[in-house]
Amino acid sequence: MSGDDRELLRHHGDVDAVRGLADFAVNVRLDRPPEWLRARLVDALDDLGSYPSADADLGARSAVATRHDRDPDEVMVLAGAAEGFALLPALRPRLAALIHPSFTEPELALRNAGVQVERVVLDPADGYRLHADQVPDEADMVVLGNPTNPTSVLHPAEEIRALLRPGRVVVVDEAFIDTVPGERESLAHLAEPGLLVLRSLTKMWGLPGLRAGYALGSPELLAELGRNRPHWPVNSLVLTAVRACCEPRAIAESQRAATEFTEHREDLLAELAGVPGIDVARTPEAPFLLLRVPDGQQVRESLRERGVAVRRGDTFPGLDADHIRVAVREPEQNSLLVKAFRDVVERG
Repeated sequence: MSGDDRELLRHHGDVDAVRGLADFAVNVRLDRPPEWLRARLVDALDDLGSYPSADADLGARSAVATRHDRDPDEVMVLAGAAEGFALLPALRPRLAALIHPSFTEPELALRNAGVQVERVVLDPADGYRLHADQVPDEADMVVLGNPTNPTSVLHPAEEIRALLRPGRVVVVDEAFIDTVPGERESLAHLAEPGLLVLRSLTKMWGLPGLRAGYALGSPELLAELGRNRPHWPVNSLVLTAVRACCEPRAIAESQRAATEFTEHREDLLAELAGVPGIDVARTPEAPFLLLRVPDGQQVRESLRERGVAVRRGDTFPGLDADHIRVAVREPEQNSLLVKAFRDVVERG
């Protein structure tokens, strides 16, 4: 494996989504936090004159624990799920198996720390489905997304559990699981040795600028994960956001949003089916779709000329320049995307 691809692994959708373009490149539901969450964050501004307290940290962890039927000692509040990926080298894996195509930050963090990485590239002909027996027996860490970015595949929880074994850490990136109705196939509630679940608040609550998330795992695993963290690793606003977004009101709102995502995705799929030349990766379950189109780079550039930003796919291991990821938006926006595709694909 060449290190030459690390710049590709660093690429994210925000680079594709320049201000002024209709943004189908970034998978965030809202362009700002909802009013009730903004109010909570504003109220917390007066706390910025003090260091984040142990009580505030415990309050946030307790809210997460209540949501997932865990103990507060099984929760670590993170500066976004991305911090969780950056901390993975602290677990000292000898061989990390990365399930691809998937989010690239975990591989980048591990390779930069000198950890040996083996890519397990899933088969598009099989719908990018996970089979536990594909993972090398000697891997003492396995990292995967569920649902997976960018394929939009939701892997069965039992197939993921089949990866667990003594001496192995299985890291499940559930950044998009709250966009799945009922959070089907989530392992957040499961207290199993070696299981580490990472969650994000970014996608559902419009918080990419705040960086808020959390990890779920055994107290021993979390202690090892966080042994090199500095004092006060997350700020008071993050603790406030985590607590607020795990309360019943927020959970009810996210459940409604997950249902809407599903409806909008099915409508978008139906519209795209009428555009020749577009192949959609089957059985999508997340608020984005993986497309394959002939001459994908030219299509992306032509869409951009028409004011539409989409996510290039060739930065994900296992995909190429003909792959494009598109976010699911409101029906009116989705129709704008479909029209732009028609203009590009049918008319050139």
